[in-house]
Amino acid sequence: MVGVARVELHLPACQSLKEKRSIVKSLIARLRNKFNVSVAEVAYLEQWQRTELVIAAVANEHAFLQRELAQVIQMVETVPRAELIRHVTEYYE
Repeated sequence: MVGVARVELHLPACQSLKEKRSIVKSLIARLRNKFNVSVAEVAYLEQWQRTELVIAAVANEHAFLQRELAQVIQMVETVPRAELIRHVTEYYE
């Protein structure tokens, strides 16, 4: 079973792509280190204050995937210089 979460973030304090990339790279590294997930920035690559990440996890139990991706979303919500605009989670067998 595969779980995929798409999260869109607003980075209101960013004044450059360099600043944005610093925040996004830090978040991606933290998610990969804490959870067994794959993460990629997939949209708004050239916009300073906006990004979209896709987070994917694989497991043999649906309940485990739900818990893991819920924890991932909670961690994303706590990023100090980012605001979660929306998130969508989908599951595939």
